[in-house]
Amino acid sequence: MARYTPYNIQLQITRMFQSGQSFFAAIKVQDWLKERQEDPTAYDIIFHQKPAAPGSNQIIAVEIELRRKDGKPVEEWLLQELNNQS
Repeated sequence: MARYTPYNIQLQITRMFQSGQSFFAAIKVQDWLKERQEDPTAYDIIFHQKPAAPGSNQIIAVEIELRRKDGKPVEEWLLQELNNQS
């Protein structure tokens, strides 16, 4: 079983969806943004469920999308770190 790390938010969110705790997923992402000195109120957080990659031991994968409320683009490094699946 994969170990939870503070650096793998995408896996943690996927596990929350699988265990029926998706209600708390947005709070988890907001806390993750705060740890990176980002203002969580400046973002809309959207979750996309999709089938997991073939060969993985998961049924679904959850992709996390951030949209800035002011219309500016989200920094690329932030999106890459957010959806890191390692």
